[in-house]
Amino acid sequence: MCTLVFAWQAFDDYLAVAANRDEQVGRPSSPPAVRDWEPDVVAPVDEEAGGTWIGYNEHGVFAAITNRWVDGSFGGERSRGLLVRDALRSETAEDAARYVERAVRDDEYDGFNLVVADENAALYFEWDGQLAVSNLQPGVHVVVNVGADGQYRIPEVRQEAGEDQAANADRLRDHLQPKPGEDSQSWLDRAQTAVSDHEYGVCVHGDGFGTRSSSLLTLGEDEQTHRYADGPPCRTEYRPVESQV
Repeated sequence: MCTLVFAWQAFDDYLAVAANRDEQVGRPSSPPAVRDWEPDVVAPVDEEAGGTWIGYNEHGVFAAITNRWVDGSFGGERSRGLLVRDALRSETAEDAARYVERAVRDDEYDGFNLVVADENAALYFEWDGQLAVSNLQPGVHVVVNVGADGQYRIPEVRQEAGEDQAANADRLRDHLQPKPGEDSQSWLDRAQTAVSDHEYGVCVHGDGFGTRSSSLLTLGEDEQTHRYADGPPCRTEYRPVESQV
C-alpha cells in the first residue's frame, strides 16, 4: 500500500480510514473477508505471500502498512504483509506494538511504515533498518512511502518522486482536516473523493504497476463500516464488505 489516510479519535467512531494499495498489476490478491487468524480478522489477502496490507480484528485492533522507500535494500526475507497479519492477532494496539518490536529483531523485512490503532492508542512505526516508534495524537494522519505528517526522509534514489509524494501528502492532509460538525461518514465521503482524484497524486497508473484497490472503513465502539474498490478508485465502484466481526 502506498497511501494511508486516517482520522483517529476525531469523531464518535474512533477510527476512519481511506487507503489506496499500489502494487504490481500481476500480483494476485483476494478481497476482504473474515479470516480465521485467531482471532477473526477482516482483511484482503495477498495470495502470493499470504499476508495482508490492511485489516482489523474482532477486538477492534486495526493495522495497515505501506512500503518505505530507502536507499539500498535490506534483502528482507519475510513478507511485510505477514507482519500485518500477525500483528492483527493481538487484543490491543499496545500488544500489537510489542509484537512488531519483537518481529523486526527476529526476522528481516524490507522498509515499511506501519500503523496499529484501537480506541485507546495509535502507534506509527518506521523501519529503514532501524525501528522508530511514535505515539500518534488524535486527528488526521497521512502515511506515504517517504514518511508521514510532514516528517519525511526522501531517498536519493527517488528524490524527485519522493518530493512530489511528500508535497501531495501534505496537501491531502490539509484538505482532509475535519470540518465543524462533520461526522466520520461525511469525512469519509470527502476522503473517498480525494483518494480517487489524480490531483492529489495518490491514484497511480504506471507501466505494470499502479493503484490496485482502495479501502474505506470506520471502526466504532459498537459497529464497523467497510467498503472496498477492487481496482483503481478513479474508475472502480466501492462495494460494501458484507463480512464483519
